[in-house]
Amino acid sequence: QCHLTGWWENELGSRMHVSTVDSQVDFSSKYHTAVSSAQKPIEPSPLVSSQHLDEDRQCTFSFTINWKKFSDSTAVFMSQCFTGAGGEEVLQTTWLLREKVDSLPSDWKATR
Repeated sequence: QCHLTGWWENELGSRMHVSTVDSQVDFSSKYHTAVSSAQKPIEPSPLVSSQHLDEDRQCTFSFTINWKKFSDSTAVFMSQCFTGAGGEEVLQTTWLLREKVDSLPSDWKATR
């Protein structure tokens, strides 16, 4: 059974804190990224999430981050929470980042 509340950190040192999960099993929080190609200083950024929780409590969820304080981009993460044999909780995550580009011909380089 996964409990999303608490601090989560990835292998690059980025962190998010989930303080509460509402009755609809959604949450909002702040994401503290450790990496950025933006020229401005990194700041914690708001995130909103939607979660799907089955009877086995192995949830899938997504969250969107608006980097509006220091970058012209947004990101979406798609995740699943697993509980390992030793009881540790692990989030397996895939992400997409969309940067603003100046023209339609530049669209090809906007998504990572």
